[in-house]
Amino acid sequence: MKPSDYSEVEDWYKSILDSLTAKSLLFENNKKITHIYKTVFHGFSARLASQQVQELKKRPEIVGVIQDRKRHIQITRSPGFLGLTTATKTRINDLRQKSNYGSNVIIGVLDTGIWPEGKSFQDHGLDPIPSRWKGECVGGEDFPKSLCNKKLIGARYFGSEELSNISARDHHGHGTHTSSTIAGHTVNNASFLGFANGEASGMAEKARLAVYKVCWNGGYCMESDILAGLDKAVEDGVDVISISLGSGRSEPYFLDPIAIGSFGAMEKGVFVSAAAGNSGFRAETVANVAPWMITVGASTIDRKFPADVVLEDGTTITGSSLYNGKQLPNKTYFPLIYAGSTCMYGSLDQKLIHGKIVVCDRGDIGCVDKGIVVKKAGGVGMIVANTESSGEGLIADAHLFPGLAITLSAREKVLNYINSTKNPRATMVFHKTQLGAKPAPVVAVFSSRGPNPQSIYIVKPDVIAPGVDILAAWTNDSSPSGCLEDTRRSEFNIISGTSMSCPHVSGLAALLKAAHLDWSPAMIKSALMTTAYTQDEDRNPLLDEKDLNQTNIWAMGAGHVDPQKALDPGLVYDLTAEDYIDFLCASSYSLDHIQMITRRSVNCSLSKIENPWDLNYPIISFAFDDSKSSNSEGLVTRTVTHVSETASTYKVTIINPEGVSVTVDPEELEFEEKGERQSYKVKISIKEMVVTDDKVTSTVGKLVWTDGKHNVTSPIVVTWTELA
Repeated sequence: MKPSDYSEVEDWYKSILDSLTAKSLLFENNKKITHIYKTVFHGFSARLASQQVQELKKRPEIVGVIQDRKRHIQITRSPGFLGLTTATKTRINDLRQKSNYGSNVIIGVLDTGIWPEGKSFQDHGLDPIPSRWKGECVGGEDFPKSLCNKKLIGARYFGSEELSNISARDHHGHGTHTSSTIAGHTVNNASFLGFANGEASGMAEKARLAVYKVCWNGGYCMESDILAGLDKAVEDGVDVISISLGSGRSEPYFLDPIAIGSFGAMEKGVFVSAAAGNSGFRAETVANVAPWMITVGASTIDRKFPADVVLEDGTTITGSSLYNGKQLPNKTYFPLIYAGSTCMYGSLDQKLIHGKIVVCDRGDIGCVDKGIVVKKAGGVGMIVANTESSGEGLIADAHLFPGLAITLSAREKVLNYINSTKNPRATMVFHKTQLGAKPAPVVAVFSSRGPNPQSIYIVKPDVIAPGVDILAAWTNDSSPSGCLEDTRRSEFNIISGTSMSCPHVSGLAALLKAAHLDWSPAMIKSALMTTAYTQDEDRNPLLDEKDLNQTNIWAMGAGHVDPQKALDPGLVYDLTAEDYIDFLCASSYSLDHIQMITRRSVNCSLSKIENPWDLNYPIISFAFDDSKSSNSEGLVTRTVTHVSETASTYKVTIINPEGVSVTVDPEELEFEEKGERQSYKVKISIKEMVVTDDKVTSTVGKLVWTDGKHNVTSPIVVTWTELA
């Protein structure tokens, strides 16, 4: 707490820095405060030498010191795929209609800024800006305040003084893409180079956008800037915050500025959506894992951009590409060669490559760059072949040169043909846009996976949403491929990543917030999770691009979001800030560490729960120590809130995890009125341990509460681990 001697916290913080005796030989602006945090976090950021940091840690008024680190961005058809298009607008309970397309909801986007002149950010037909808005449009270089309107109602930027092009203008494209995905105005006849032509709109097309530029050249974002953006967004009065940023790894909550800032946001009633990360299918790679935010993985939609490799023996292998240039001569086959590498700059022998189609392994440099390398070496076409890390996943790239991508299994076919044929030859055929592709959705191979490294009892990601080959608005300052040789400019671009799936959920949360003004962030999150689906439209289990086998809970969480069902979930699992504090206490966080997250002193002896698995989370996760008896039992408590208008009686159905018996008490819940809360207990009994070679062995079932109209689903995850 600020001493009474100081009228402002700024003066107190400055006096603390001025009192440090250690000197810095590295920074001219040493001990200068760069940010002061007042809303979601209490403290400041400054550039300090290591000796000064050690000195600061010894000060009694300092609860903790966190090193500033870089984070990175996690780089049309999707509204229709999610059931939000014109064809569904006749439904009585249509989410977009009931929420008025999110008209009065304000969404804060922490990203690379925005290209405000884009058609997606026009404000035609919008009502006046909500009167509760307290933010502003901060002008800057090439960004006058007049560029804001009733759609783009706020713009701020956070970065060091050494940066160039200081304003909220997006020179990268990522922030423009995510912002338009969330709340872009409807644009007719939108496309990227003729691909994905149609109507483009954001999830909540009438919602208001407030942009907080925290990421700069190269897509890097300092955590001190991210926290400053979070702090100001909540102060400005946003309802939803979208964060398509990640670090590639998770940290304890008290060392994670996004976790800290999002706790303060949640406490103010702000819903926070974050990208799960693009670290691929290795276990425990998921980022942004705090339980008070929703963590979003990526999946495909039913749209593809096919391109074929046609071998001279008649075999056709379909890959993916956004190449729209001149086709190769019809029915002309060219020599086919495997480069034996990732086709880095300067790595190819022109004598070997000239006049050939070249197969390059994925990795090291961008796929479009590989095509440029092959072209400079005299090649006529390029095939990017997936390796083990990319499996059966396909991402379409906007090649400047005839190029396409193929899967790992297709790579094996092509290489077998090359190795078994005296004069291997092939050609390439490029198509346009394919709709109705099956199966869909499929979990994206790049989407980061659980288990949650910080707590086995909080399953992450929470849900998956469209994140592969997504069409949305783009900046005019960057080419669609990002290559220096690419001089093309486009109002829209097609890119992939959990950066694209996160804004889908941010927009859906805005719609749910507008439709249910009294719902807390936890209630919105619960509605999205308990109504998510785990089967495709043909009622087959969702697959994984890793190998096209059935996916699992560590990849998809509760499943794929279903916004129409989330509008009326029946029951929800609600949580307050105090519940999360009790969870931290039960998770054995120290009082100092809890204070770093919550901005207050706490007394864990007053906690309402003794066990971390009793946090009222929509997914039930329980862990057993595998060194204990196979007859172990566990008890989990949950509380549901009735959010329907009419009285209902819910009965439970259980699908037991393998080797586990689950019972629920009571088996029936009766609700007389909206807002009524009832609790139930879940007894988990081990019948037979499931043994695998994995570090963490899990088995999954589910319980479903149903009243005949609503199906409220909670996955049950039982884990055996020595770390339990």
